[in-house]
Amino acid sequence: MPDTISGPTLLQRAIVRPEIGALLGALLVFVFFTVITDKFLSPLGIANWLDDASTLGIMAVAVALLMIGGEFDLSAGVMTASTSLVTALLAVHAGWNVWFALLASLVFALAVGAFNGWVVMRTGLPSFIVTLGTFLALQGLNLGVTRLVTDTVQVAGIRGAAGYASAGAVFASTIDLGSTRIQASVVWWILLTVLGSILLLRTRFGNWTFAVGGSLHSARAVGVPAVRTKILLFMGTGFAGWVVGSCSILRFGSVQANQGVGLELQFIIAAVVGGCLLTGGFGSVIGAALGALIFGMARQGIVFARWNDDWFMLFLGVLLLAAVLVNNVFSKRAERIRR
Repeated sequence: MPDTISGPTLLQRAIVRPEIGALLGALLVFVFFTVITDKFLSPLGIANWLDDASTLGIMAVAVALLMIGGEFDLSAGVMTASTSLVTALLAVHAGWNVWFALLASLVFALAVGAFNGWVVMRTGLPSFIVTLGTFLALQGLNLGVTRLVTDTVQVAGIRGAAGYASAGAVFASTIDLGSTRIQASVVWWILLTVLGSILLLRTRFGNWTFAVGGSLHSARAVGVPAVRTKILLFMGTGFAGWVVGSCSILRFGSVQANQGVGLELQFIIAAVVGGCLLTGGFGSVIGAALGALIFGMARQGIVFARWNDDWFMLFLGVLLLAAVLVNNVFSKRAERIRR
């Protein structure tokens, strides 16, 4: 009888999935804080850690797509403040309707993303360097323009602008689920995670993303529009920054010029925890969302456990190192199974 070739086992198929490590980590963190704290699974506790994870998760989804495409965006954190400031300055000090101010800030975010992508592809410089320059430029622009217009480093008063009520309903409202109140940012997080996953796994653009991240030269050789793909990926992080910035300014009513600085590393860590390799070509949008969820659960769990907040930084360091090691093992096994 001829030999039969069996397909991959259920365990092998699970190992191929980049998000498996993040899923196991999320379950571990969930169980740990559920056991040691009383408030973690309370309605208030659930709302708190979902809220904490949501804005990080929105950015982590876009950053994961970009990292799978082989690039980084160090300006992602400060972009959330830049879009908030553009919206607030136009609505409060220029008298624009909030919706027109939001549209202007969206155009600004997409333009910055397109610029980053174009410079990276045009010059061949590492995206790390290009977006570091953008980060510094935006940080200086945020502080300089805000101080010039307001004589402070803060813009407030958007709640009195025309169009705030309807815009706030989209970006800053809450949904009551029983005794749990869910922020609009959580809905945006779930929506963008679903759309990002479909984009990555079910569309031609997703195939292009994996291709340019795995090998740019090979992708170009088979006809992948590499320049367009990478520019759109950078624009994706700009769009995500706009969503987070819009949720922030409309929810809290004010924005600091230095807001968001330093968060770009957390976005990258969440994506890495979710299964993205630093070398590109491998990763998961759902995994990045789970990575953000781990952040939210751990940060709030530490608060509920009444530990010192400094322990969270230790958690981040250990989590990053563990994620890199696990991702390398899983990616090598996945490569062997695919062969």
